[in-house]
Amino acid sequence: MGNDALAWVFFHYKVFLLVLIRISTILFFMPIFDSRTIPMAVKAAMAMVLSWMIAPLLNVPDSLFPYTAFGFFLMTIQEIIIGLILSLLLRLVFAGLQIAGQMVGVQMGLSVANVMDPQTGVQSVIIAQFAYMIALLLFLAANGHHAILRILFESFEILPPGSLLFSKPLYEIVMIMGHEMFVLSIKLMAPVMAILFLSQVALGILAKLVPQINMLIVSFSINVALGLFFFGLTLQYFWPVLARSLNKAVQLMPVALRAMGG
Repeated sequence: MGNDALAWVFFHYKVFLLVLIRISTILFFMPIFDSRTIPMAVKAAMAMVLSWMIAPLLNVPDSLFPYTAFGFFLMTIQEIIIGLILSLLLRLVFAGLQIAGQMVGVQMGLSVANVMDPQTGVQSVIIAQFAYMIALLLFLAANGHHAILRILFESFEILPPGSLLFSKPLYEIVMIMGHEMFVLSIKLMAPVMAILFLSQVALGILAKLVPQINMLIVSFSINVALGLFFFGLTLQYFWPVLARSLNKAVQLMPVALRAMGG
């Protein structure tokens, strides 16, 4: 079976290259798989193995491919765009989570305590990083990575290589997930933000009543304590809210693929 697959790849290298490009794009940009903690060699090996397994199962006629190098280059660009769009739909959910953590962290006064995000390689507020890591662990525990791999295989059945078309439904799907990003950030951290806002109002009133107390110094510890306490309380509702958004993104991926096929 392995020799037959290698022989197929040798005689149908164009199909294999297009499959490899789409899979590599998704693996390098999809959450979890895009982590910089995963060595590039491991990602490349994973993409090669998945392409070697999937490509022989596809029914792509040779007449689909152009005879010029420029035409084949345009097909590779299409595969990259398909992978980027699929990755974007899921990344918007995790981006909403990071926005929520950034807002809470700044409100708590932790904006000066930035840490390096190993996923993206940029600095982020520690609360945003903590919430993002919890979301990734929950996503893995719910076998979300299995859903990504399943959609990756189904994408070639729904949208064969070289059949990308931009349409209005695709634009609407991206806008829906962009709206979901902001809604998710508000749903997750609205209770914490409300408590921190009320604490600021209470400290402001107390500062007027008792001007001898240095409220600036007192507010630092109070905001951090309240923020961490109510952030911990919201964790029990964290997964139900996040799961609905992730499920929505996963369900919209096949719809987006059909929209890209016209």
